[in-house]
Formats: sequence, structure tokens, C-alpha cells
Amino acid sequence: MKFLLVAAKTGGHVFPASVIGKELTKNNHEVIFIGTGSEIEKNAYHDLDSKLYELSMEGFRGSNLIKKLQVLFQAFINVFRAIQIIKKEKINAMIGFGGFITVPVGIACWITRKPIFTHEQNVVIGSANKLLSRISKITFHAFPYIDMYDSGHIPRGYLGKSIFTGNPVRESFIDQREEIYFPSGPEELDNIKKSIDEKNQYKIYITGGSQGSEYINKYVPKIFKDFSNNIKIKHQCGKNNLQEVRNIYLKEGIDAEVSEFYQNPVEQILWSDFVISRGGALSLSEVTTLRRGLVIIPLPTSVDNHQVENAKSIEREGKGIMHEQKDHINKLKEKIKSIIENKTYLKWMYLRNTSHIESSKKIVKHLETYLNKNETL
Repeated sequence: MKFLLVAAKTGGHVFPASVIGKELTKNNHEVIFIGTGSEIEKNAYHDLDSKLYELSMEGFRGSNLIKKLQVLFQAFINVFRAIQIIKKEKINAMIGFGGFITVPVGIACWITRKPIFTHEQNVVIGSANKLLSRISKITFHAFPYIDMYDSGHIPRGYLGKSIFTGNPVRESFIDQREEIYFPSGPEELDNIKKSIDEKNQYKIYITGGSQGSEYINKYVPKIFKDFSNNIKIKHQCGKNNLQEVRNIYLKEGIDAEVSEFYQNPVEQILWSDFVISRGGALSLSEVTTLRRGLVIIPLPTSVDNHQVENAKSIEREGKGIMHEQKDHINKLKEKIKSIIENKTYLKWMYLRNTSHIESSKKIVKHLETYLNKNETL
């Protein structure tokens, strides 16, 4: 079978699409990608022997009226472009990974009577997936039902055809995860804590992501001043922020390695005792798959406040804590001091997270099962 995978612009959409693409290819299916042609898309798909079609598409929400009219016109044109691609490539089904680009392609599949499937990475269902849920066959989602109920953003009929599969994380986050030995009792755990106290060294990986690094770069380095513990930090600061962030750490007298971008974030996460991060769903899934916990600082401008809801889910699972930007930075300092002094990060390490490990296999199996039962479609 030949699948059309639609994702664009952000890693939260593109990386799951690449993982599913690889899994489909392993099962002898063909994959065709539709995106906007961004660098992140090209890098994610470069080792897959597949075509990438580019459609010009901007986001709808948060735009002014003129921009929204332009986006609607783009969407109208892209429906016809997508129909041409579907017919030319003889597509059997589509999988959308969120973002407004999936809407015109989904409509094109509906017009040509091709089954539509979607994957939602966040607790809060995105606008595109909400729209497509009316015509999709199955929606795969990354977080448990209880989180979705609590977020209060479930469209009518959504749960009736949704399946909890977790987030498809990249192979490197699965292959390199550690098997951590769980202490046999309180005495052994106390001995582990004692040895950590004697070593007196704590390692923290800090990352603000591609779109939300400003607050983390500006304020988080300052909280480590006057810590009695030996803190070592690796900080991914994003493009054009290197010198500014380095200077903050130097001024505070903190031992920190600062980089614009780490080629292999798996190494940095495994090096750390815990991670300070934004609340992007895929980042949270990848970190917890590697058995590290998080201090999550949600991006306050995220659509539908979805990063806060993602963070709440991690808190419920006992794999991290949330700090919101509206709270004083001293509260964040107190939380991190408590994590270090109480060795809370050890508990996070001992909690296994297997929700995402088999996600790609589960999704592909459901796709094959549905399509094999409906071969006439």
C-alpha cells in the first residue's frame, strides 16, 4: 500500500511522521510526504527513499483577518494540488500529524474517497485534528483519556474512534535508553542517596526548544547562584543566543556548557540527572522514554495552552513538575533546590515509561488491520 504522510514545520509534527514512515517502509509499504519544504522536514526525511511534495501553507489561528483570508485561499488551491498528488501517486490512505496543512490534504482525500487517519501529539486536540476528526477513520493520540477529559477540548464523537498509542519517538531514544536497577528496599535507596551526597555533583540539561528559548535563556541560568551543591549544566540555547547565555553563566560563576544546538540530544539527556524544558509533547515523551524526569516551563503562548496540559499529564504520572512563567523565578529556584536536596530525580529515573516505545508499531498495525478489512475503499 502507498501512504500519504502530512506534517510540516515543527519537530512535534515532523519527527513522528518520519518515525511512522520508517515503520511503514519496514513493512513493505510506500510512503509519500507532503510538507512545506522546511529544513526540518528535509532533514527528518532525508534517509527515507520517498518523495516530499511541497505546499505553501501558513497557520490560521492567531492571524489577522487579511492573513486568514489568504490562508483560506491557499487551502482552497491546495485541495486541488493534493488531489493531483493523490491521483498521480495512487495513494491508498493519508495520515495527518497536525498543523493546518493537513486540512486541505484531508479534504482532498475525502473527495477522492481515500481513508484519513490522524495522530495527535498533545493532550489538547489541535484545530486541524478537530476538523479532520469528522471525516477520519481513526485518531491515534499520545496521552491517556483522563488527560484529554481534564483538558476539556474533546470534540463530539472523538473518543469513539480514537486509540491511545503514545507518541512515535525516534529510534535513538528507544535504542539508547538505560536499564536502571531499582533498589530492593529503603536501606539500599538510602545508600544510593548517601553515595550521591558524597560525590556532591548534580547534572542538569536545559533546553528551550526552537521557539521558546527566550525566557529559559534569560532567567534560568540566574537561579543557580549560591547553590551549595556542585551543579554542572549543559544548556541548549538556540540560534544566535550563545554568547549572551554564556555571559550570564560566567557572571553567576556557574559551570555550564552552552551550545546553540546539540546534534544528538539523547547523549545530553542521558548525561543529566534531570531536564529543564518547555512543554512540547514530543520532547516530554522522548525525555521520559529515556527515564529522566523534568522541570517543565510551559510556553505561555502555546495554542489552547496545550503545553500546560501536557505538563499536568507528566505531573500526574509522577515524572516531573511544572513551573509557570507567571510565577516568580524564585519559586523555580526553590523547586530545583528541593529536587536536588530530596533526590526527587531518582524517583523519576526509577519510573519506567513504555507508552511511546511501541507506538509506531501499534499505529502501523491498526492502519494495516483497518485497510485490510476495507480493501474496497
